[in-house]
Amino acid sequence: MTAAELLAASGRFPIAAGLSAAELDAVESEFGFHFAPDHREFLAAGLPTGPGWPDWRSPDRSGLRAALTAPVEGVLVDVAENDFWYDGWGPAFGDRVATARAALMIAPRMVPLYHHRYLPAVIAGHPVLSIHRSDVIGYGADLADWLHREFGLGAPAPRRVRPSVPFWSALII
Repeated sequence: MTAAELLAASGRFPIAAGLSAAELDAVESEFGFHFAPDHREFLAAGLPTGPGWPDWRSPDRSGLRAALTAPVEGVLVDVAENDFWYDGWGPAFGDRVATARAALMIAPRMVPLYHHRYLPAVIAGHPVLSIHRSDVIGYGADLADWLHREFGLGAPAPRRVRPSVPFWSALII
């Protein structure tokens, strides 16, 4: 059973008609990223709706923009307020927030899945990550495993998969 089928069968969330290829292409064009193939397939099979789920059809795009920028903005809050610094950025000097922001602009884009659960753009089959500021936790080996761990749907993945998305995986606690 696919991740979308698991979610639909659970009856836990209203499921709208899946996003069409044209709708998915339009979202990607508007926001400047490409869904990972499995994320795209999930959203095409059925669009989960309700609190916590990104509303990719909403005419009010501010919520989507906020969800898309939240991972980067959260890390910048920790840089500014909590003395967070990632060694991969080099020595911390000068305007640390500006340096971190520039470095984060080349980190892979994280795409909202549910609340603060994210999948990286483009990378197929990547584990779901929970991202809150600079705290990153692996939350499922893939979409189906995440549904099991988050909502008790389906079965767990037979093995754990180490997240590999540049920068974000280095923050996993």
